[in-house]
Amino acid sequence: MSHEKKAINATYFSIVGNSCLAIVKGFAGFFGNSYALIADAIESTTDIFASFLVLFGIKYSSKPADKNHPYGHGRAEPLITFLVVGFLITSATIIAYESIMNIRTPHELPKTWTLFVLGAIIIWKEYSFRLVMRRSIETNSSSLRADAWHHRSDAITSVAAFIGISIALILGKGYESADDWAALFASGFILYNSYLIFRPALGEIMDEHLNDDLIEEIRKVSSQVEGIKDTEKCFIRKAGMKYHVDLHAIVDADISVKEGHDLAHKLKDTLRTQIPELGHVLIHVEPDTYS
Repeated sequence: MSHEKKAINATYFSIVGNSCLAIVKGFAGFFGNSYALIADAIESTTDIFASFLVLFGIKYSSKPADKNHPYGHGRAEPLITFLVVGFLITSATIIAYESIMNIRTPHELPKTWTLFVLGAIIIWKEYSFRLVMRRSIETNSSSLRADAWHHRSDAITSVAAFIGISIALILGKGYESADDWAALFASGFILYNSYLIFRPALGEIMDEHLNDDLIEEIRKVSSQVEGIKDTEKCFIRKAGMKYHVDLHAIVDADISVKEGHDLAHKLKDTLRTQIPELGHVLIHVEPDTYS
């Protein structure tokens, strides 16, 4: 299965899962007197729209290179990640606002059965996080990684709600707002995760140097190509699920221009075969002046 197909399937999984959970949380929160669960439902609703954005970003960024986009359309992915982060910040702000308002408003204790609902939600969201995160690592997708953190943020919100409702039920009258305080705490955690998602996407847009392991692998593969004596400069920029490479390859100074050209093509083909996540590879041939 291609990286694009894996990423798209993971996004469909997120959309279906979040849609079901938003409904379950909404009803459980309303009938179970839990504002933390209602806040949870709000976040799941924003997650649905965010997952649709991720789906669009993955499909668009997977489009092949064309005349106007010689490096492909991969940069759409971090831009979509920024929008997803915006959804996270929005949901965290709404949850915080609703929590503060509910803390100031007297209300009944949550129902005991809401804890069982939350327990099931926590298990499902943690499973969802691990599955989508695994797919994001396999596909090098920054927007899919953001989608995975949506699941983890949802799980954290649910854990906070579980703790808050448990405190309210155990301590009883006077502690009805414990689940609201839990939701308020969760909103702060969501904001922190938003930064963790935003930072690498910003680095991708700015062509920040973040790929030492990949550079090491490129040099190792290059050293195995007959005729390539060494490698010098190696610059990498990430676009979507692909890495574009500019590499200086050192060859014998006495070979012809055609031989150097052929070696560059051989190196390029070898790199793209052995490291499938590479996209555009530009080889600059340098003569070995010490031979």
